[in-house]
Amino acid sequence: MDLLDDEEDDSLDYGFDQEEECFQAFGSADHVLAADQARADPTAAQAAAASAPGSSKQWQNYETVFTNAKAGMAGVNKELVKQVVYEMSKDSPHFKNEQRKQQQTDQRTQKMLARSKQLSAHELEGHTRQMDKKLAALKATQDLTRTWIHCDMDAFYAAVEELHDPSLKSKPMAVGGIGMICTANYEARKYGVRAAMPGFIGRRLCPQLLFAKPDFSKYTKAAEGVRAVLRLYDPEFECASLDEAYLDVTDYCQAHNMTGAEVAQALRSQVHAATQLTCSCGVAANRLLAKICSDINKPNGQAVLPSEPGAIRKFMEELPVRKVPMIGRVTEGMLRQLGVTKCADLLASRGLLGALYSDIATDHFMAVALGIGRTTHGEPAREGEAGRKGKSVERTFAAISSPAEQDAKCAELAEKLAADLQSEGLKGKTLTLKLKAISFEVRTRAATLPQHVDSLEAILAAALRLLRPEQPIDAARPAETSTVPSSLSPDSDRAAQTGEAGMGQEPARASGSMPADMSGPSQQGAGPASQPFELSLRDWADPATSSQVPGTQQTAPSESRQERVQS
Repeated sequence: MDLLDDEEDDSLDYGFDQEEECFQAFGSADHVLAADQARADPTAAQAAAASAPGSSKQWQNYETVFTNAKAGMAGVNKELVKQVVYEMSKDSPHFKNEQRKQQQTDQRTQKMLARSKQLSAHELEGHTRQMDKKLAALKATQDLTRTWIHCDMDAFYAAVEELHDPSLKSKPMAVGGIGMICTANYEARKYGVRAAMPGFIGRRLCPQLLFAKPDFSKYTKAAEGVRAVLRLYDPEFECASLDEAYLDVTDYCQAHNMTGAEVAQALRSQVHAATQLTCSCGVAANRLLAKICSDINKPNGQAVLPSEPGAIRKFMEELPVRKVPMIGRVTEGMLRQLGVTKCADLLASRGLLGALYSDIATDHFMAVALGIGRTTHGEPAREGEAGRKGKSVERTFAAISSPAEQDAKCAELAEKLAADLQSEGLKGKTLTLKLKAISFEVRTRAATLPQHVDSLEAILAAALRLLRPEQPIDAARPAETSTVPSSLSPDSDRAAQTGEAGMGQEPARASGSMPADMSGPSQQGAGPASQPFELSLRDWADPATSSQVPGTQQTAPSESRQERVQS
């Protein structure tokens, strides 16, 4: 049984851009009033809720990712946040979908526990021996000769906005809007406001919360300044997102006779001097450990884990499994049912885990327990081949139901997608359409085109051919299509052309990340309406010759295929 889920299941997208639509989806006026009362007098509100009939099975037991602490949220009243989110979400489509997913997880948990009770002592011993062999093999691969730094910008989008408007530094502010928050500054986090939270919930937690409209041109420009600094320390650094990067500074340390801690300090100082932005760093022997360490002393700090077996073992023993990249809320809950809450428990329960999880999952669990992660950069793209796997364009908007509206939104996204492709000199061949209804049903259709394309006309025509058979979408509930993102999936080949990775370019997954086939049940629908309508194009053409990229197949146009997944 594999129930490993991405740590980014916190990233939610509710699919609304108007406040009244948010309220319709997440709660009535009564719910909003209750949330206001809870904020004004949390003690009284919690006491009243506790005395309500059946309350012990309501918000007190409600699980939400919004109480998972981020940097700057150490003193937040988690119970208040839980209550506000519950009161403003109950009876909404998102809430009902979360309940359904939780029921599915509970059922899997019960099956897993039943299976564990059926295991005999002899079977457990056999699985333990197998896991011991796995551990021995993993230990033989441990490399403590490298020095890695994970650089994570502090509240990046919010910090950039504060640079452009210094008056925001002392005020609670979030980048985003009433529908969705991209990130929040540290003043707002004191109230429990955080990334991926609907803005109207953030404002109930913090009535004085200000919103800054996202401006990715500013964030990209700021990221380029950071990238220029990072390249000085590792020309082949890799980015996990616009605001974080992995650097192998082993050679730099040796060339300059510096320790990893000294390099991290110098890097942080230089980033601030160049951009007036702060970052936090983790220094360790591999990517996994460096990423975990970068979160310890945020913001504007660093943490160093000595490259010694004893120090690594002690560090991992007490580390909660939820702190490990790619172990998210669902997997954490499953492991908790087995008595596994810390990484030391992964080793102690290795026989049981070996009986219940696949080899791929247990490989990850055991590597995590030992603190073993990747110590090399991802392989560079071959000449003429795209270094990234996809490019996307997304839009979030109110529910639309008529085919004409859906066609118009598809055209809007296709236009943006075509412009992005042409600006980077890319052409793709395999087009995928993904859409999600408010019922949270996900539909995916794909087609291989006869030739590589980058024009609006070709992309839109192919997209509409895929969309037509789906219309009307959810005829029984014709107003339930909530969002239309559009994503072009094979990434830019600039990395292949320059040999450099930079901020905003997607790298290979970080050490400790799970392969796609290890994603847990929440992977497809980690958040409500996360990617309801997506266009993706892959199988790049060689930019120099417009011929096919090596490694791709020349095929005739394929029949579009449909996959329905309940997220």
